[in-house]
Amino acid sequence: MIRAEHITKSFDGRVVLDDVSATFEQGKTNLIIGRSGSGKTVFLKSLVGLHPVDSGDIYYGDTCFTRLGFRELKAIRRDMGMIFQGGALLDSSNVEENIKLPLDLFTTQSEREKMKRVNFCLDRVNLQGANHLYPSELSGGMVKRVAIARAIVLNPKYLFCDEPNSGLDPMTSVVIDHLIQEITKEYNITTIINTHDMNSVMGIGEKIIYIHEGKKWWEGCSADVLTSSNRELNEFVFASELAKAARAKL
Repeated sequence: MIRAEHITKSFDGRVVLDDVSATFEQGKTNLIIGRSGSGKTVFLKSLVGLHPVDSGDIYYGDTCFTRLGFRELKAIRRDMGMIFQGGALLDSSNVEENIKLPLDLFTTQSEREKMKRVNFCLDRVNLQGANHLYPSELSGGMVKRVAIARAIVLNPKYLFCDEPNSGLDPMTSVVIDHLIQEITKEYNITTIINTHDMNSVMGIGEKIIYIHEGKKWWEGCSADVLTSSNRELNEFVFASELAKAARAKL
């Protein structure tokens, strides 16, 4: 479990997060949603320590993450997996090398042990035999699968996903969503997904935090979204559905 308490963050005097508190549950897909510029990406980056907060605390279990020293932070970060918006694969490295990178950086395993884990993760994301392909040879969906395999290669306790469906067609997006949810359940991970994709919200949103103008504006699950009386949330959902319909006509 990850718990954020009264998080505030500003850039150049502009408040981006204003007293945000939230709990993200283990074994569930926890979604952060909101309009562009609402503060949801800053919130996600604050949770992983990429943006030091101005005030408030973030807890990983019973450990106060925001007050740890370098060595203690490194130990927790080893338990984190991250799926970046564009996949963030190394273009000059093949699939096998991309997935193996965290093992090279954070473990003293033998090469045989590393390859056993790499192949296990490739099998888990249904990319058996893709070891020697390069990112330029992969489809968008395959890139995201490799990114997921790399994110879970260290068997993390926490998984962070920044717009994992960005650039994917609707059918591939559903496949990626279900894969992330399956892995979350299978390994009992605390998974946090930053998204604006309403298909993801309705499909895998077990817990949803809606950020509006830097504040936590609403909290619930996918079943609550369509029956909510929260005006700003309803406007966000309606606008998202209109945008999706417009894209479908192109």
